[in-house]
Parts: sequence; C-alpha cells; structure tokens
Amino acid sequence: MKNMKNLCSGLFIALSVLFGQSALAQYPTKPIRLVVPFAAGGTVDTVARIIAPGLGDSLGQTVVIEYKAGAATIVGADYVAKSAPDGYTLLLGTATTFSVNPILYKKLPYNEETSFTPIGIVGSTGLVLLANQNVQASTLAELLKSIKAKPNDFSYGSHGKGSTVHFAAEMLWSSAKVNVVHVPYKGGAPALTDLAAGQIPLGFDAIPAAAAAVKNGRIKPIAVTTSSRSPMFPDVPTIAESGFPGFKMESWFAIVGPSGLPSDIQQKLEKALATTLANKETLSKLATAGIAPGFQPPGAYLPLVRSDIAKLKPIAEKANMQQD
Repeated sequence: MKNMKNLCSGLFIALSVLFGQSALAQYPTKPIRLVVPFAAGGTVDTVARIIAPGLGDSLGQTVVIEYKAGAATIVGADYVAKSAPDGYTLLLGTATTFSVNPILYKKLPYNEETSFTPIGIVGSTGLVLLANQNVQASTLAELLKSIKAKPNDFSYGSHGKGSTVHFAAEMLWSSAKVNVVHVPYKGGAPALTDLAAGQIPLGFDAIPAAAAAVKNGRIKPIAVTTSSRSPMFPDVPTIAESGFPGFKMESWFAIVGPSGLPSDIQQKLEKALATTLANKETLSKLATAGIAPGFQPPGAYLPLVRSDIAKLKPIAEKANMQQD
C-alpha cells in the first residue's frame, strides 16, 4: 500500500512537471496585457503603441495596451507587481517607476529590486530646457548670465514635484550654482501652456513634447539633457557641451513582469522584445517620436536602477523633493 502511494505521488509530480512544461511551451495562448502607468496620449503611450504590434507578431498573440494611471506610475506598477506571474500582465515602466519613486517615497507598495522580473530595456528619451521667446537668451551661457544678474525674474515649470523634469532642472541649477524658483504643475501640458503664454519664463520637458511645443513659435529650445544632440533638435546643443561636461539626464523605458515569472517565459518575452527593437520600421517610428531605441537584456535592469538612485538621491535631498 505504501509503495502504491509512493508510485501515485511520483506519477502526480511527473504529470505536473510534464503539464507545466507543456504550458510553458505553448505560452502564450491568450492576449497579453501591456500596462502603461500613465494616461493615454503621452510619451510612454507612444512607445507602447509602437512596440506592441511587433511584440504581438513575435509572440503570435495580440498585445493589448491597458492604461492604469495615477500616483506617479505607482498605481500601474503596484497592479502589475501583484498580478499572477504567468506572462500575461506586463508593465512598460520608466525611470520614474523604478528609480525616482524609491527615492521620493518612504513607503511604496512595490520594491524596485524584488517586485519585478525584468524583460529588457526599451530605450530612452532626453529632456529639453525651454524658454519663452521673450527671454533675452539663446544659449545656456546667456541664460545663466541673465539669471545671475536678475534671479528674481526667473522661475521654471515642471511636471510636478519629484518628476524627472524637476530632477533635471535641479541638477542644472546646482551645477551652475544658481537658484531658480520651481513652479510644479500637474502634468506637462499645463506647464507648456503657461510657458507659451509667458506666465513662466522657463521650463523643461521630454524631447517629443518639446518638439511639438516649439512649433507654435512662442517657445524656444536652449539645450538638451542627452549626452549627444537629439535628431529632433540637431541645432540645439547639449548641456554637456554648453559648459557642463558629463551632464546627462534621460528618462528610460523598461518592460517588466511580476516577480516569480518562469525563466522560460522571461526568455520568450526577452527574445520577442529584442526582435521587435531590431526591426527597422520600429526603430524608425521610435526615432521619429523622439525616442532613442536601445535594447538591453534583463541583466541591465538592476545596475541601471542602482546607478540612477545613487546619482539622483543627493539631488532629491538637497532640493527637499521627498514625498510623504
């Protein structure tokens, strides 16, 4: 009787392993949800819309974009972190999700290092220092000279306290040894509206949004935060080449799944993402949208997060960016 129980137990385990392997081999058997932790219409939504079809083609299933905006990406990130680790719920997060929020918030419902299984880095986009056309400066050197001469005349708008825009600005003002009043907005659109209207003289925004904003002729680009010039602003110098060597601030994008994702599924997803980001049409669409594509495998995720936090944490502390 005991031998029969052992035999049945062994058979059950063998069948479980067999069916488990079969399920992994068949993955995916239904549509995959790619969660965007922002409202529709922004830069991250654009990235998702560009890469989702390629991912779907590579995986043989539809990739559906799902929006779960709120609390600086925390709502969407928490949702994915608590989802079943079966490969059917993924997150397209940003540096805000993985590097900035852990600095700003004492308590997060997710952990940037342990709550996710990385699939790969998608790429990045830089920011642009912008000025209203009435500002009598065309270069960063001229602008800083004006700020030092009349500091009370200058303020800058951002997407909100603790945003990547806020970090980029404070990095620059600290490096230049100037103080500029911060005017936080609830998003980039209202900040750009006030910048164009002359309500604030300066602002920062992501390259894609900035490129659209300067077309109205009321806003001018001063410098970009990337390490090299942006194809969307080929005549605009970098902050690094404008007197601040080594200056770099970019927002990057990564796809992750919940912690505990089986390695077979992780590898399938990684391969699909790499294939998608090697496609010439996809690369062209990303570049046109102001995104610098740059696939990196899962192993690049943690080093990137940790280096970001080490670089940004002192800035947050100095500018008192921490949230409750």
